[in-house]
Amino acid sequence: MNIYTSFILFSIVVIYMFKTTADLLNIKNISTDIPEEFNKYFDIKKYTKAQKYLISNTKFSLISSTFFLIIQIVFIVFGGFNSINKIATSFRFNYILTGLIFVSILFLISEILKIPFSIYHTFVIEENFEFNKTTAKIFITDLLKSWIINIMILCIIFSVILYLFTSNHKNILLYIFMIIVIFELFIIFIAPVTIMPLFNKYTPLENGELKNSIEEYIKKENFKMKGLFKMDGSKRSTKSNAFFTGFGKFRRIVLFDTLINKHTTDELINILAHEMGHFKLGHIVKHIIFSFISIGAMLFTSSFFIYQKWLYAAFFMQSRPIYAGIIFCVFLYTPISFITSIILNYISRKYEYQADNYAVTTYEKPEAMVSALKKLSVDNLSNLHPNKLKVFLEYSHPPILERIKAIKNIAKINEKLKTK
Repeated sequence: MNIYTSFILFSIVVIYMFKTTADLLNIKNISTDIPEEFNKYFDIKKYTKAQKYLISNTKFSLISSTFFLIIQIVFIVFGGFNSINKIATSFRFNYILTGLIFVSILFLISEILKIPFSIYHTFVIEENFEFNKTTAKIFITDLLKSWIINIMILCIIFSVILYLFTSNHKNILLYIFMIIVIFELFIIFIAPVTIMPLFNKYTPLENGELKNSIEEYIKKENFKMKGLFKMDGSKRSTKSNAFFTGFGKFRRIVLFDTLINKHTTDELINILAHEMGHFKLGHIVKHIIFSFISIGAMLFTSSFFIYQKWLYAAFFMQSRPIYAGIIFCVFLYTPISFITSIILNYISRKYEYQADNYAVTTYEKPEAMVSALKKLSVDNLSNLHPNKLKVFLEYSHPPILERIKAIKNIAKINEKLKTK
């Protein structure tokens, strides 16, 4: 084992230790006292259930992350990549097709190893806490559909990248960056229309008070969209959500049927106003730009290593195929990805406060916004007292009690401005 292998394994283990520590502290941070804000929403039985749900998910996460850490280390140290490359090259296809076989085998191994954990989480943990509505048929068809879609996307992008490498184009990194950017933008536009309907049924929201109220608010905010849709989320889970998809005239507002059944019209409009705030304040575009910057940084960093002998030696390769080097560069970039994810989560938490501010200011019913967040927390058995390290490392949304406090402060400020 050379020094580069040691560095790669050290990075993987350190990140694992950070996340594991955060999970353990998160469990330790559990409080048996129901916060005053939730007295009318949580009873002792439901609150205890939420704590048990957190513990079950954390134990599951620790077991699965430890398993995959061991698998990664063993696979690297015992020359797993070299063995897969021998299989890929044994077919004696051209370079690009060999590369596609290489990455496809890695993808399938990874996905197959995840299946038992996915089954346990869905049919044991989610079932025990009365969330799961997924049948075996839905689980299997979802899995096969996602495999086909992901392999297609992976093969398209990877084959173009390998073609550029084998063709020795000038400014190869710039071309690769442009291709990835164009493809990601294409997926953003096309996914709501072609990919998402493969998994769920989207039906136009029926006429009535909710649709009329939403359309009235949208018109007031001068927000253009493709339509209002209801999604059959209840066929997989009792959990609730809402989201916007697409850009420009392709934008869609989607409400889970479970969300509609559990919330009032004012609460639902506040939830949508929050999502609209992300669009109006440019959060979505900023996230996409940050993603592109990260891709550019990764490509730039990879350019210094991808042709180096030591990179392939670090993974015990007997040859130096570029398609393997691309995967190895992802491993090298892991510590940077970990840091950028922390930064991105920090920015995301700031954006959530801003989107809450937008909703409260434009719809002017902060009480409904607060009650909506409380209901979502109770229905999804959310952790009301997350540890600060866990929030720092992984939370894209602020803790619920902090969001409620901020919303009430915004409401007070807005009320004072009205009286002046």
